[in-house]
Amino acid sequence: MLSTSATKSRFSQRKFNKKEVDLYLFKRGEKLFRKSFLKWAGGKSLVLPILKTLLPSGKRLIEPFCGSAVVSLNLNYDSYVLADINADLIELFTYLKKDGLKFVKYCKQFFSSNYNQKDVFLELKNVFNTTGDAKLKSALFLYLNKHCFNGLCRYNSSGEFNVSFGKYVKPYFPEKEMLFFSTFLKQTVLKKTNFLTTMKQAKSGDVVYCDPPYLPLSKTANFVGYGSKGFCLDQHLELVEMARFLQKKGIFVAISNHYSKEIEKIYLKATIHKFKVQRHISCNGNGRKKVEELIAIYGKN
Repeated sequence: MLSTSATKSRFSQRKFNKKEVDLYLFKRGEKLFRKSFLKWAGGKSLVLPILKTLLPSGKRLIEPFCGSAVVSLNLNYDSYVLADINADLIELFTYLKKDGLKFVKYCKQFFSSNYNQKDVFLELKNVFNTTGDAKLKSALFLYLNKHCFNGLCRYNSSGEFNVSFGKYVKPYFPEKEMLFFSTFLKQTVLKKTNFLTTMKQAKSGDVVYCDPPYLPLSKTANFVGYGSKGFCLDQHLELVEMARFLQKKGIFVAISNHYSKEIEKIYLKATIHKFKVQRHISCNGNGRKKVEELIAIYGKN
């Protein structure tokens, strides 16, 4: 279980003003948390209370696998680095940072009932996979995220988005969340880079949080990547090696993953915090149950 001796960070004391409350869409215990404007498989909204306890104060938070950025949204640092190898994700963030409300309005056109049909979804998915229009592709990335099955982000070996239609009655358009995020992005640096390149740029005073595609717990649970090349065991080992390298330089690194005795062995000389969390990615409702996860700590919080 999670260590009770871990020092609470100053971020757990964050106070929310009344004007912000409508942007905070979920609650854990007595605290409110911001919800990302994106759906994201394996997102860390359920783990935020634990991360708030484990991650220390620092000048800058670096996320080499930023995903929906829900972690950075809920931790109070002076600045942030949001990096991901998924170029479509970072391009979407870039347009939102640059154009704000104008880009939000551009995206909103794809959220009428006319677009919530399987044949239209398939047509727009094909446009997404073939267009050279970067702005359109970014807007369609959001459209696909909200209209596809479970908000999955998955690409085939050819680099094409290949998730099926979600059949939702009325997909939610996250206008307020996007506008808030566009303001938050002013404090960030966005990078379309791999995790090693991102982590090599960490400096004294930085805190690095890594949420890589998890290692599978079984032979059938083989979803380990959000890109066409996946994320294999060798890359997890490279991540551990880099974390230990940064630890020697006095830089704090935390890594999330599934928990099993075999997976725990990967994290040499790390402090392991394990806990149970509810996951909702299974298409079978009976399969949506609590699973054990871990956070490996390299450094002192």
